[in-house]
Amino acid sequence: MINSMTGYGEAQGEVNGVSYVVEIKTLNNRYLKTIVRLPELAAFLEEDIEKLLRKNMSRGTVNYVLRLKDTSANALFDINESALRAVVEKLSRAGSSASVKGTVDVGNLLNLPGIIQPASPDKQEAEKIKKLVCQISQQAIDKVKKMRAAEGKLLHDDLKKQCVAIQKNLQKIQARCDVVLKQYAKKLKQRVDELLAQARLTLDEETLAREVAVFADRSDISEEIARLDSHLQQFVQCCQANDQAGRRLDFISQEMLREANTIASKASDTEIIRCVVDIKCRIDRIKEQVQNVE
Repeated sequence: MINSMTGYGEAQGEVNGVSYVVEIKTLNNRYLKTIVRLPELAAFLEEDIEKLLRKNMSRGTVNYVLRLKDTSANALFDINESALRAVVEKLSRAGSSASVKGTVDVGNLLNLPGIIQPASPDKQEAEKIKKLVCQISQQAIDKVKKMRAAEGKLLHDDLKKQCVAIQKNLQKIQARCDVVLKQYAKKLKQRVDELLAQARLTLDEETLAREVAVFADRSDISEEIARLDSHLQQFVQCCQANDQAGRRLDFISQEMLREANTIASKASDTEIIRCVVDIKCRIDRIKEQVQNVE
């Protein structure tokens, strides 16, 4: 069964007093595009996250965000003491040279860029973080896939509905073809008889039959109907049998539209044209929906 490319999933966990939250959003895209945002503490996990996302998804834009909140007393950060010392010394010299007296608030100095830096976790801590983040990432991915499958079911039902309607229109066109040919032969004979009667001439049946045969050959759409019917069957089978059929369905829908346009250019009957217009509207709907199929 086909899957949609639209989905959302979230999962969270905690290790050593640090809470980790993973949020994944997916949108439609012609190819697979991953956007991974990680805090500095977990930046070393970028490659593992990329592999995990590509293993589970084949198409779409995947936005991955990892957030963390450290509620422990031993937060992982370092103070750049040399940089802090240099700032204090420069402020003291500047105050002395300008004859300005005052005190230095260390708390405010900690807000300066480069003073407080995230500490890199040791090997044991990094393994714990990696295990938890990969675990909750998979949980979030599973939720995304579940939502994409549910959306895919709705897409499948709508696509099948459009295909059934197109098939009914094709049956009407097929039944109408023979009627159109007979009507053309009748009208042509009637018109020719009227003109020849005025000129007091006669037209042999062989000439009339030849003219009807030329019209039949010029307006023959049996091949186009057969190909469009074949595309419809292939489209339905692809929806049912392949869960990564987006590109294939897009190509088939383009071929369906090509055949419908050819039928419209050859047909001269009002009823057939009306059916073709409805077919083309439904194919446009199919092409629009297929853009969101994985």
